[in-house]
Amino acid sequence: MSATVSRPAPPGAAAGPGRFARPLLGAFLVAAVVDLAGLLSGLDTVHLVAKPLLMPLLAAYAAVRGGPRLLIAALLFGWGGDVFLLADNDLAFLLGMGSFAVGHVCYLTLFGRGRARTRASLAAGIAYAAVLAVFLVLIWSDLPAELRVPVAGYSLLLTAMAWRAGVLGRYAAAGGALFLLSDALIATGIAEWPRLPAPDFWVMLTYIAAQLLLTLGVLRAGRAGRS
Repeated sequence: MSATVSRPAPPGAAAGPGRFARPLLGAFLVAAVVDLAGLLSGLDTVHLVAKPLLMPLLAAYAAVRGGPRLLIAALLFGWGGDVFLLADNDLAFLLGMGSFAVGHVCYLTLFGRGRARTRASLAAGIAYAAVLAVFLVLIWSDLPAELRVPVAGYSLLLTAMAWRAGVLGRYAAAGGALFLLSDALIATGIAEWPRLPAPDFWVMLTYIAAQLLLTLGVLRAGRAGRS
């Protein structure tokens, strides 16, 4: 063994980009708490400021942890969707849905690479398909006519992502399921179904948790693959 292999790093030596991982994750969690508190308090300005910070901070965390480019791209397309959905009109909704859809394609592509090239659970796939079919049948007539086809197509893509996320373990599987739940809550609002108190809080809580769990699941799988 050479002397340079076992020599400890000198005090104060730079640890590389990874030294920023904890501060970035902490900043993401702080922004998440501020955003959720703003929603509960009815402070729209707080939400408008905090929401656009979430995905860039999480993407930066993933980047310094050595996350794959597709994960970072998925998070940044999620950021695009977040920004578009801050505007309350049909065009912004469609643009936001489109940005999220590209993010789901990134996730699906990522879940089909390397260590993730395993078969997803058939039982889980059947369960997801059944839930999607029942949900669309129930909500179809209550959706605006011009949004029915886009919502159905997006829901199919999201459901496929949620199902396929299971190949990376329980964190990613939970993240995919929560993403599906978050968007289902949005859809019920569009259909003007009865909603929980503070509905935007529950949408953002499940969404933030979904993106975090997907990120952690991908990073854990990458670390296990390198090991």
